[in-house]
Amino acid sequence: MMLENMQVAGGAAGNYLLGLIYRYTGRRHSSVEHFRMVLLLDPLFWEAYEELCMLGVAEEASSVFGEVALQRIQETYLGQTSSFSQRTIVNEFSDSDKTLKDSKLRHNEHFLGNGQQSVTLDSSKQLENSSQTNNSDWNTPSPVPPQVPDVAPPQLRKNLRAPAGEKMVPERLYPETRPRRSARIAARRKINMSQSSGSDADCLHASSSESNSATSLSSMIEKCRIESSKEGFCSRPVATSNHTATTSGQTISGTGNSVDDEENSRLTGFESGPSSIIFGISEVLNLLRLLGECHRHLLMYNCEDALFAYEKLSEKQYNTQWVLSQVGKAYFQLQDYFKADSVFLLAHQMYPYALEGMDIYSTVLYHLKEEMRLGYLAQELLSIDRLAPESWCALGNCYSLQKDHEAALKIFHRAIRLNQRFAYAHTLCGHEFAALEEYGDAERCYRKALDVDERHYNAWHGLGMIYLRQEKFEFAQHHFQRALRINPRSSVIMCYNGIALHESKRSDEALETLDQASISDSRNPLPIYYKANVLVGLGKYEEAAKVLEELKDCVPHESSVHGLLGKIYVHMKLYDKAVFHFGIALDLNPSAIDAVHIKACMERLIAPEELEDYI
Repeated sequence: MMLENMQVAGGAAGNYLLGLIYRYTGRRHSSVEHFRMVLLLDPLFWEAYEELCMLGVAEEASSVFGEVALQRIQETYLGQTSSFSQRTIVNEFSDSDKTLKDSKLRHNEHFLGNGQQSVTLDSSKQLENSSQTNNSDWNTPSPVPPQVPDVAPPQLRKNLRAPAGEKMVPERLYPETRPRRSARIAARRKINMSQSSGSDADCLHASSSESNSATSLSSMIEKCRIESSKEGFCSRPVATSNHTATTSGQTISGTGNSVDDEENSRLTGFESGPSSIIFGISEVLNLLRLLGECHRHLLMYNCEDALFAYEKLSEKQYNTQWVLSQVGKAYFQLQDYFKADSVFLLAHQMYPYALEGMDIYSTVLYHLKEEMRLGYLAQELLSIDRLAPESWCALGNCYSLQKDHEAALKIFHRAIRLNQRFAYAHTLCGHEFAALEEYGDAERCYRKALDVDERHYNAWHGLGMIYLRQEKFEFAQHHFQRALRINPRSSVIMCYNGIALHESKRSDEALETLDQASISDSRNPLPIYYKANVLVGLGKYEEAAKVLEELKDCVPHESSVHGLLGKIYVHMKLYDKAVFHFGIALDLNPSAIDAVHIKACMERLIAPEELEDYI
């Protein structure tokens, strides 16, 4: 399989596409192999590591984005860059020599008469021969004595419209039509060579203007070669043909380097070179290592570790929309809805047009019963993008909070039509069918969600709830355990698994599971409430009453807690306390079924023997 992956067309991109195809067609093992091959070919391919995290098989980010990845990137990219730069420098030198020769030919043809053309042609042939001989030794050809006029090179014109009838030549296609940077530098900074090297000008027996022009052209070529040798592209020393070129070349090289440094710092803000490239790659790998570890912890549902890792990010990175949405999801998985609300709200305010995580944000508002805010969020998301499934999920949650389950179903189906592989929309559809007690359709929706994402634990939990309501307790236990394999820290799933164990006459295991659920999340009151139910079923009324009295102090506004306490005190024949807690339960607006049951118990308190029979 490894040899086949190495022959995939497109390299890392080709392997990534094949991995997606295998994942979408249910061939999980093959998709994992291709995603791992992507990271071997290109360690900076973040999407491949993200897919491995979603599949639950990602390695630690320190091993994927570590020193081995840095060495592989240096071998792959810096080797190609250095060889390309060497070829570019050789071409630049040959182009510079050719430009010098052509400029001298044009000058001689312009200033000399017809009788002197032969002298010019002979001198040009000598120049050509000398340049061909010296190119192999990286030597500057000897300039012809002063024959170049004191004319500055033409300025580079950008973003100018060509006159009518004139064709614009693309600079990227024909780079030789564009003046070189050394020529532009010489045009900006004219140096009076008669003052700096007057003795050299006397040796050449030329006027100051001609000497400056000829010397500047040769020195510009010399400057390019000295710069390239300093950058490490050429290890050989630069040789010059005469004293004039050497002296003036060194002078202009020094001034030219300062101009280049100013221009580079103005354009890029940092010094370019192999060392800076290596430093940049190491910084990118450090960031990917930290983000990868955070993302891996989050998708393995180690949410507390993920939050701790996200805090190591800099303030600038932490306040990005992607990171904030991931932090909000972590708080959502921990069922800390208030913190999740604050983080998602910050992300939405800072990046109002980003829809990443807004479906989870709408579910957070659903659990907080923020009906007005949820409706406003849904309208805002729809105004931003009506073709995004996140927008319709938010609107569906709004209808579901209003108990309009049929309208919510229509909205969630619209989200599915927009994206068939949006697993969360399938799961929300299943929740709505379960609320309407259409368990067959709910089961079908949950299984479609699992076809899209096998690690979508919400769908496994939904299937377990359906079988629990249908009193298929063994099937319910199986699906709850499958969900716990994916998310072993969910206290809600542990709680319902304990209920299924109790209904299967495995009360000891049920109490153990409920204790683990309460330890996993001390803020969740469900495990303690269901533990009291199990104790009531075992006839341990005093212990159950003690547990509920502690829970009552934590959640004083839960009608179900007071209703269960009333029933326990009836069994304990403490009728005054029973009436007291039944009255509190009715004041807290219980559900219709619970209200009817509580009223029936209160009416039979006059005849305790009938009440015991009723209970």
